[in-house]
Amino acid sequence: MSSGGVTVLVIAKEPRPGRVKTRLTPAYTPAEAARLAEAALADTLAVVRDLPVRRRVLVLDGAPGDWLPPGFTVVPQVTGGLDERLAAAFGGCTGPALLVGMDTPQLTAALLAPALAGDAWSACDACLGPAQDGGFWALGLARPDPELLRGVPMSTPHTGAAQHRRLREAGLRVRELPPLRDVDTPADVPPVAEASAPGSRFAATAHRLDAWTRAARAATAPGAAAPDGAALHPAAADRAALDRAAG
Repeated sequence: MSSGGVTVLVIAKEPRPGRVKTRLTPAYTPAEAARLAEAALADTLAVVRDLPVRRRVLVLDGAPGDWLPPGFTVVPQVTGGLDERLAAAFGGCTGPALLVGMDTPQLTAALLAPALAGDAWSACDACLGPAQDGGFWALGLARPDPELLRGVPMSTPHTGAAQHRRLREAGLRVRELPPLRDVDTPADVPPVAEASAPGSRFAATAHRLDAWTRAARAATAPGAAAPDGAALHPAAADRAALDRAAG
């Protein structure tokens, strides 16, 4: 079957301050964490937009914004745990489906190629992309079956292994995709930005926030305080304005 017969699902949360990437705080403000989340989602959607696939679906918790490119069908996430939400996403598909999240902005078409090649499903029944934190960043199923996800413990260091085991216990042939690091904590931001494509929104946002942080620290270092109540350093002012605009 050609890649044109594959549905690609992107499961995501609306990048609003306080609702996304809360584990990035307090190293980043809620507004900054949301900016990183929006950039990661935009980069992911840009890659999926250009794939030669049958259908592109954004499975969204929240409302779409101007970060959503054309060419996507938007469906709301169901209520329940992550396993139920993933199961429902696959349940709405006919034919092969590949699901990715919004936490791996270093995603490229080449990384997804094994699941989209013309003979992708002749030698396997499922594709699984392990994440370095023990989860998974991609899951593809030749014949989507929600029961393959229901009850799998999510958001644990063993989620990827548990999902792999569920697939194998169902008698499926599983092809592993390359492992990726996803963005969960502040320590993840620099290496993922470094691994992202040149000119990506995530890399640009991460580098800009890092520059603001370093400039603000320099401005508030001993001996660097402005006399007589002078204005806040521009970098720190930019961060404060960002929080006010987002709040």
